[in-house]
Amino acid sequence: MTSEQSGGRARDRGSISAFVVVITMTVFACAGLAVDGARVVGAKVAAADEAENAARAGAQELASLRGGGAPQLDPARARAAAEAYLAAEGLSGDVTVAGDRVTVTVRATVSTTLLRLVGISNKVVSATRSSAPVSG
Repeated sequence: MTSEQSGGRARDRGSISAFVVVITMTVFACAGLAVDGARVVGAKVAAADEAENAARAGAQELASLRGGGAPQLDPARARAAAEAYLAAEGLSGDVTVAGDRVTVTVRATVSTTLLRLVGISNKVVSATRSSAPVSG
């Protein structure tokens, strides 16, 4: 073996270890994005569904009308009904009533599993939906 060959091997020593570490970390990051990303998307869909349900519950609270006019929202009862729905489901969020629309924003925190390894321990998702009474 010549001195050139042995010197070249000495420089390469350990380079495969660094490559394996980088590839392993990349695989874990991709797996974390896939697993935890799916959980975040699922939580976002669930939050949107719950926000819609709470808004509908609020939009069902109508003021009593005489003369068969268009349905009108009772703002205080609509807010209370939407907030009661959120409380019954154990959710946190905001309820606003403006005109004939009930708007609900639901927030949820999703704990991560694999992304925790890179410093992301949780992700907050939110969804906003509105509903209004309809006649017919």
